[in-house]
Amino acid sequence: MAQSNSMEEFEALLQESFEIDTPEEGSVVKGKVIAIEAGQAIIDVGYKMEGRVDIKEFANPGETPEIAVGDDVEVFLRQVENSRGEAVISREMARREEAWDRLEKAYADEERVEGAIFGRVKGGFTVDLGGAVAFLPGSQVDVRPVRDAGPLMGLKQPFQVLKMDRRRGNIVVSRRAILEESRAEQRAEVIGQLAEGDSVDGVVKNITEYGAFVDLGGVDGLLHVTDMAWRRVNHPSEILAIGETVKVQVIKINKETHRISLGMKQLQDDPWDAVAAKFPLESVHKGRVTNITDYGAFVELEPGVEGLVHVSEMSWTKKNVHPGKIVSTSQEVEVMVLEIDSSKRRVSLGLKQTMRNPWEVFAENNPVGKEVEGEVKNITEFGLFIGLENDIDGMVHLSDLTWEGRGEDVIGDYHKGDVVKAVVTEVDVEKERISLSVKALGEDPFEGATDGVKRGSIITVEVTAIEDGGIEVEYEGMKSFIRRSDLSRDRSEQRPERFGVGDKVDVRVTNVDAKSRRLGLSIKAREIAEEKEAVEQYGSSDSGASLGDILGAALKGDE
Repeated sequence: MAQSNSMEEFEALLQESFEIDTPEEGSVVKGKVIAIEAGQAIIDVGYKMEGRVDIKEFANPGETPEIAVGDDVEVFLRQVENSRGEAVISREMARREEAWDRLEKAYADEERVEGAIFGRVKGGFTVDLGGAVAFLPGSQVDVRPVRDAGPLMGLKQPFQVLKMDRRRGNIVVSRRAILEESRAEQRAEVIGQLAEGDSVDGVVKNITEYGAFVDLGGVDGLLHVTDMAWRRVNHPSEILAIGETVKVQVIKINKETHRISLGMKQLQDDPWDAVAAKFPLESVHKGRVTNITDYGAFVELEPGVEGLVHVSEMSWTKKNVHPGKIVSTSQEVEVMVLEIDSSKRRVSLGLKQTMRNPWEVFAENNPVGKEVEGEVKNITEFGLFIGLENDIDGMVHLSDLTWEGRGEDVIGDYHKGDVVKAVVTEVDVEKERISLSVKALGEDPFEGATDGVKRGSIITVEVTAIEDGGIEVEYEGMKSFIRRSDLSRDRSEQRPERFGVGDKVDVRVTNVDAKSRRLGLSIKAREIAEEKEAVEQYGSSDSGASLGDILGAALKGDE
């Protein structure tokens, strides 16, 4: 009877074991560590199944595995039984499945996940997210490029899941998003404590060509190069160094973009407040050339106050010359204050005004009529330019080259570099013009020849050429021309061919033109004048005498 009861119990237990479902392959099951040997943990997963797992699968990257006999663990059942009658299980795959479930929920809820960077791959790093391996792009490691990621390896820290695909096993995470979020919160907190006009201390973090970034305790502000000092700063490195602590003033805060503009010069006295009183108009001061451009040179009168010497105010004599050929950077010069515009913070300076006008000096030392000497600097179609003292030039016009002939005919006798003498005829200081004359070195032959000759005078000339329109004559070396109509009172005698070269002819002077240096001569005018004189002397309208009688009597009287 007892044996019958035992068999019934056994059958009941056997039936019960058959009714319990054997775990499905590919699922996560619970087990207990029953032994540890040869670097492996032997785990009882129930259902009269045991399996082996490498101890290293129980460790997080970079950590020592913590596993002991009696620990309850979850493992992934890959196969119910292998050739040795053992279950094929994996702790790593269990962790991965668990992690994927957790990550998918975090991804859906946009929550942060914890992980550790444990390897480097092309384009970024690998991150262990508690069993699942994710890819961390290099651009998502930090807000700024990271040269050495060593200190970050194996360190547990939060990440943001950017993308995941369970079917393909892809997960992309970002550390930068976490930092930017924390940074934004920190910036908002710091900015909330700042106000425009506040003076704060900061540390120079970075220097660029246009300014420097200053850390104000979790938030960076831009200190532009133009706000570093009242004077001209060519590069921020002239007055700042990375790591240096500086006192700055908050100039502007953009609440939307969280951008902060800083200034250093605002904490100093503005030198422009005293410019008008310190540098009155037409006062002369010493300054240092700080910058040279195509249109002039900037001169620093004192730190923070610069003025511009325009190219037109640099030299009395050097026109159309680049300022760099007159002054050099860092050169100390004397300048005169010409104009001040405090509202625009501009000072106009003059360099040439500190020296006397060379044309004024020349006019004082060389009055009109004085003889000067100089080198031919240039030859143009209208005259010569002669170099004079103090780098100024005088001009000899074609008409002032010679008394005889045309200037166009004699200018070819001059060459650059020739030293010539001339007489000063005019100095126009305002127009910066000096007129010279070479021919004035000698007497005007026209004046000598015509001395005592006036209009109405009778002179004797010599015929030098016969032309169709008249005859050319000479008087005391001066050439003149008598037109055909002036050759005789009688039209029939107005023939040039009745004269011969070398003939002496009495003529009447009709005009003395000193400007054109010509005498107006006429035989006809002489004959008319003689006839009129004879009429007045030997006859009248009442005498009844004929013109022939009168002329005969006049001629007889002359004899």
